[in-house]
Amino acid sequence: MAQLFPQPERAVGPTPSSRFLALCGVLAVIPGSIHVFLPDGGAGVIAGIDLAAGGERIVSVFAWAGATQIAWGLMMLAAALRYRALVPLALLLLLLERMLHALNFWVLKSGTHHPPESYAVLVALPVIALFLLLALRRRG
Repeated sequence: MAQLFPQPERAVGPTPSSRFLALCGVLAVIPGSIHVFLPDGGAGVIAGIDLAAGGERIVSVFAWAGATQIAWGLMMLAAALRYRALVPLALLLLLLERMLHALNFWVLKSGTHHPPESYAVLVALPVIALFLLLALRRRG
């Protein structure tokens, strides 16, 4: 078990970037849990998707996405709270993930329906980039 959870290389206190990453971790686990545990995965009651045609498949995809959100959120929390040397890497990966979401929501697979997340990602992108720059500046 010690191999899986090694001691941090050096004790580093919380930074604005690690605190932001912890918040992002919580904000990934919560909707992930909704997608996994809500009967419709939030597809109907939150995203407003019509589940009349292919609803079971949509709910299954939401549950799959929720499972990855929970795992990714827990990883962000581990980096933010315990393995702070990984904060810049986690923020870079989070920025990449959100950029791909935005690209798909608005360009590659854009449709007429935009769930709340499609707007939130546009706000999140510059904020994540700011905290990544802060994390990198602090290292340099």
